[in-house]
Amino acid sequence: MLTGTDLLTKVKDLGDVSKTELATACGYVSKKKDGSDRVNFTAFYEALLNAKGIDLGTGSAGIGKGGRKLSYVATVQGNGNLLIGKAYTAMLDLSPGDEFQIKLGKKAIRLIPVGGTDEEIGEGSGDIEADDASNAD
Repeated sequence: MLTGTDLLTKVKDLGDVSKTELATACGYVSKKKDGSDRVNFTAFYEALLNAKGIDLGTGSAGIGKGGRKLSYVATVQGNGNLLIGKAYTAMLDLSPGDEFQIKLGKKAIRLIPVGGTDEEIGEGSGDIEADDASNAD
């Protein structure tokens, strides 16, 4: 598979050919179980973009949607649920099935990992507080 300047040069040399021929000529093809060819367009286009200096950042495990900034605000839904999104749980490296003890304070909700104590759990390491909604902008 060609990459970088070699890929750009090959694409320019081939000129006006089909997308399938272009990707195949650059080596972005593999064999299926039945022996037929499978053209990997995604890898080809990503390599082409990288060669042109555009990095999609697909190699890193991003949190949340690219380009979005987290608001650090949770809103009570119409059914009464308070939803904390995947971006926040990923930041704390939480997994499905992780359990939390719910502690209610005066206009605050604290989630303490089961087995942890208030003293052991520092700010930003699992505590989630909901402050008075009237203070939110």
